[in-house]
Amino acid sequence: KTCPVCNGQRLKPEVLAVHVDNLSISQVTEKSIESTVTFFQELKKKLTNTEIQISEPITKEIGDRLNFLVSVGLDYLTLGRESGTLSGGELQRIRLASQIGSRLTGILYVLDEPTIGLHQRDNAKLIKTLRNLVDLGNSLVVVEHDQQTMESADHLVEFGPQAGENGGQITFQGTIEDMKKSDCLTGKYLSGKKQIIPNKPKNLPESLGDIRLTGCSHHNLKNIDADFPLNRFIAVTGVSGSGKSSLVVETLYEAMSQRLNPMHRKQDINYGSILIPDAVKRVSLIDQSPIGKTPRSNPATYTKVFDYVRQLFANTQEARYRGYGPGRFSFNVKGGRCETCQGDGQLKIEMQFMGDIYITCDTCKGTRFNEPTLEVHYKDKNIADVLNMNMDEAAIFFKNVPTISKKLDTIRKVGLGYIKMGQSAPTLSGGEAQRVKLATELAKTGNGHTVYILDEPTTGLHFEDIRVLLDVLNK
Repeated sequence: KTCPVCNGQRLKPEVLAVHVDNLSISQVTEKSIESTVTFFQELKKKLTNTEIQISEPITKEIGDRLNFLVSVGLDYLTLGRESGTLSGGELQRIRLASQIGSRLTGILYVLDEPTIGLHQRDNAKLIKTLRNLVDLGNSLVVVEHDQQTMESADHLVEFGPQAGENGGQITFQGTIEDMKKSDCLTGKYLSGKKQIIPNKPKNLPESLGDIRLTGCSHHNLKNIDADFPLNRFIAVTGVSGSGKSSLVVETLYEAMSQRLNPMHRKQDINYGSILIPDAVKRVSLIDQSPIGKTPRSNPATYTKVFDYVRQLFANTQEARYRGYGPGRFSFNVKGGRCETCQGDGQLKIEMQFMGDIYITCDTCKGTRFNEPTLEVHYKDKNIADVLNMNMDEAAIFFKNVPTISKKLDTIRKVGLGYIKMGQSAPTLSGGEAQRVKLATELAKTGNGHTVYILDEPTTGLHFEDIRVLLDVLNK
C-alpha cells in the first residue's frame, strides 16, 4: 500500500519543503523525462546571472543525462519509476544511455539483441545512438535478427546453416549488399527471395462472442474498454511503453485467471469488469520467463515427455527383472540418481568474490545416474543417452511409441528440433523457453475453448523461425 505519511513520495516533510521553481524534488522525478527536459530548459530563463553561474555545472549535467535517455527513446519514462516495472528492452537502453553519457572511446561494446521489445519507430532512434557510439571511436558487436539493424551494419556475419548441432559454422560474412546477393538464409529474406507469407484460413470459424473488459486503468491505461473476439488470432501492437503488456498480460490475463482458475494467486489490478462467454474454459499465458531456475529443469521434464520415457524404461525386461519402477529413472529422487551430485550431473562450487562455478561430477561423469541404473537399456540406449539426444533424434528413436512421439512432434513443430531433451533450463534463451511452453500447451488435448496469451513470441527469432511459429499459431 502507498505510505499514508509521505503519500509515496519517500521523503520527510522538511526535505519536500525545499522547492525549485515551486516544485519539490519528488514532483520533478514524477514527471516524464520529456517534461523534465522542458522544465530545466524553462528554468534557465527564470534565473538571474548569479544563479546561472552557481547552477550551470549541475543543470548542464542533468540536461546531458536526460538527453541521452531521450536519444534511446525513453522520453516517456518517469525518473522515479521503479526498475522492477521496466521491460528488458527498457533496462538495456538505460544501460546504453549511461554508456553514451560516459563519452569513453576505444571500447568494444557487445550488445545482445538491443531491439528486443522495440517498435520500428524506436528502432531508428536506437540505431542512431549505436552509430554515435561508433562515431566516438568505439567498436560494436551486435547479436541481432532485426532487419533495420542488419541493414545499418557495416559488416555482417551469419552463423548457421541451422540451429543447435547443425550450426556453429560461419555461412557468410561481408557487407549488406553482398549478403543480399548471396545464397545464405538471412540474405534470401533480406533480398525478398524468401518471404514470410501469412497463411490465413479462407473461412474463419463463427465467432463465439467477445471477451469484454471495461475500465482498465492499470499503469498508463486511461480507463479504456476493450473487446477481444473469440476464435480469432488477435495482435495487439503499438510503440514501446504504450501499455500493451499492461492491458493484455497484467489486466486481461489476470482478470480471466481470477474468474476461471480457483487456484490462481490473486494480484491487485485496476479494472472495472470483465465479461467472459461461457464457451471459454481456460486461459494460458505463454511468456519468456525461464521454464526453471536450476539445471534440474529441462525440456523433457517440463513437457512431461520424461514421465513416459521413464515408464518405458521401467517396462523393459531388465528393469522388471531387477525390480526397478519409473522412480528409479528419475534424477530428482534417491534410488537411481548419482548421490555425489544428487542427480544434477554437475557440482556447484561457490566462489567468494565471483559467480558460482559448475563442474562436471566425477562420479557419474555428468550422466546424473548411478551405474546399476545405466545398465538398463532400451533399444541399446540407456536413460542418460536418451537425455543427451536432440528432439529430432529422439523423434526417430521413439517413433513407434505414440505417447512420446506426439509430444516430441509438437516441440519440433515450433522449430526446436535442435535442443536436447535434457538441456538444462538456464541455458535456454527466452525465445526457446517460450516455445517449449507453447509446445507443452499444444500437446494438451480437449480442454475446452482456451485463450492463449503470448507476450512478444517473435523476440529473439530469425525470419525462418518466425515463419515456422506463425504456421503453428495459425493451426
